[in-house]
Amino acid sequence: MRYSKYFIPTLKETPAEAEVISHKLMLRAGLIRKLASGIYTYLPAGLKAIKKVENIVREEMNRAGAVEVLMPAVQPAELWQESGRWDYYGRELLRFKDRHNHDSCLGPTHEEVITDLVRREIHSYKQMPLNLYQIQTKFRDEIRPRFGIMRGREFLMKDSYSFDAGEADAEKSYAIMYKAYNNIFRRCGLKFRAVEADTGSIGGSFSHEFMVLAETGEDDIISCMKCDYAANVEKAEVKWSGDEGLADDNAMEPVEEAETPGKKSVEEVTAFLSIDPSRLVKTLIFKKDEGIIAVLVRGDHDLNEAKLKNLLKAGKVELAEPSQVEEVTGAPMGFAGPSGLKVSIVADNCIKEMQNFVTGANQTDLHLLNVNLNRDFTVDVFGDIRSIQPEDSCPKCGEAIRFGKGIEVGHVFKLGTKYSKAMNAMFLDENGKENPIVMGCYGIGVSRTVASAIEQNHDEDGIIFPVPIAPFEVVILPLQMNKEEVVNAADSIYSGLVDNGIDVLIDDRDLRAGFKFKDADLLGTPLRVTIGSKSLNNGQVEMKLRSESESTLISFQDSVSIITAKIKELYDTLN
Repeated sequence: MRYSKYFIPTLKETPAEAEVISHKLMLRAGLIRKLASGIYTYLPAGLKAIKKVENIVREEMNRAGAVEVLMPAVQPAELWQESGRWDYYGRELLRFKDRHNHDSCLGPTHEEVITDLVRREIHSYKQMPLNLYQIQTKFRDEIRPRFGIMRGREFLMKDSYSFDAGEADAEKSYAIMYKAYNNIFRRCGLKFRAVEADTGSIGGSFSHEFMVLAETGEDDIISCMKCDYAANVEKAEVKWSGDEGLADDNAMEPVEEAETPGKKSVEEVTAFLSIDPSRLVKTLIFKKDEGIIAVLVRGDHDLNEAKLKNLLKAGKVELAEPSQVEEVTGAPMGFAGPSGLKVSIVADNCIKEMQNFVTGANQTDLHLLNVNLNRDFTVDVFGDIRSIQPEDSCPKCGEAIRFGKGIEVGHVFKLGTKYSKAMNAMFLDENGKENPIVMGCYGIGVSRTVASAIEQNHDEDGIIFPVPIAPFEVVILPLQMNKEEVVNAADSIYSGLVDNGIDVLIDDRDLRAGFKFKDADLLGTPLRVTIGSKSLNNGQVEMKLRSESESTLISFQDSVSIITAKIKELYDTLN
């Protein structure tokens, strides 16, 4: 492709709207342009990168035995009402009425649509296993779309759905997709980890997120320094000994009241009482679906609401309003304690191991010292409901863990029968008995993968694309467009590389060398070939990898074979 005939409107300055690196560089490199909040036009070079990700995804999905379909973007409300998600999904679901006054939505995901399709067509165990996938635009009406296409309202996604006759077969389908996803992100040239994750609003029994490792990532992930365990902080298990009744009844001290005027936070109370935060128990009042509960965690720990929700199998958990806290405890926020509460109490496992600790007294400006489990209050439900911390150990092998940042680009779920039961997607087994189909769900943010690659691969000059998803594999820069021998040499290399199947951009603009270098670096093309009259007179051209600082002079006569071999080498490093 000739630069003069292409459309790459680069920018010298970063638009004020851009926040993260990928957003800034995609705008500056002429990959995207904003149409409305969270909605972008993909320009030719940006679309090429997306299509390359799409092609890798399609090849690996087909290799894994999945079959491609394409489902409508507009979905009738009846399906969402049938699954129970019409109201539950929230305001991200863009709802509207058509001219016949029928409620519809613009699809953020397609569980309902695919389940409706399959329940009409699959009736026997002999028709399974089946895996259907699509690559299609989704729309989620984010309240605060940001970070360009990283968290836009409209985005391109691959979603697939597996259908099996039993749990064992469903786990085999899950394993096949898990392997396919590893292949996809490896082939995209990304550094990534598959981490255990919470299933969120999709539902299901277990899931993994595929995280591109990047310092600018939104998600905190942990991984073991020894074994292969990895999880996001919402899901990461906290290793607990399982020992109960560690407290010695004879060592329990009498409860004492301590005045704590105006001291509400953990930091304020512990500093005032001169105790370590690990000796205080926080009592948090939560709304669970339609009821009220009290939740206990140690003062130096953070409650993990995703774990709490999963432990209680709740549809929704959220902090109670101040008025509700006062109604339940008899005191304003900051002075709640478990003693004397007439609501269900949920506690983190570590509370079992504590003795003579501090809690709120359910009275203004008052806390209790030497509070003990079972003597002063009882707990209805124990569980792992806190976030993991750096000093915790791996829940699988007990070794040290490390924290990092990641960007979610893929998510695999074992849905089970959540949707098939709700929507009556049934089949007859080998005994003629009717059973719900067991489902799996597998998503990849195709456009998000491109943005994540940029977050992971860039420098102060621009993008450094991994070769498999770069808009162009090679860029040729003839420096003197007024010299016939330079132009002819550039055209000769260009034609030879194209004949070898290399995706090439030749910058045939009559501009100063500095402009061409800056645009080449900004666009992130993996390999640059520079042709100038001086080196050409010596029978040489310059070859430079975008990821390296030094360039190399190579023979003009052998340049096509040398460049082709170098591109092959870049691909081979990913295998």
